[in-house]
Amino acid sequence: MRTEMLTAVSALAVAMVTALGGIVTAVIGRRAPRGQQRRDDFAVVTERMDKEIARQGQRIDELEAEAERDRARMTAQASALRYLAGWARSLVGYMRQQQLEPPPPPQPIPEEVAPYLHDVGM
Repeated sequence: MRTEMLTAVSALAVAMVTALGGIVTAVIGRRAPRGQQRRDDFAVVTERMDKEIARQGQRIDELEAEAERDRARMTAQASALRYLAGWARSLVGYMRQQQLEPPPPPQPIPEEVAPYLHDVGM
């Protein structure tokens, strides 16, 4: 009977190891999809970030182009103002040469404008 008892105990041990192996496999197998899901989530987040970075890069390019157009427009406006100020100066000089007094400005010069009219003599 000892042999039969030994066989039964060893069969029980093999059954326990097999059951434990099944449980471990089930736990690991269940976690594998979660790991894959995390990798998929990472891929989705990375893709979204890449799209957002590309969109922001495009927006920066648009803003830089707009700033360049604004700089060109302001340069042209500054040239026009210098031309008009020089023309007004030459007219005032001509009037004084003819011994005429130029009329005063039609209204007081605003404080915000005064720093930009320093070469007009006002």
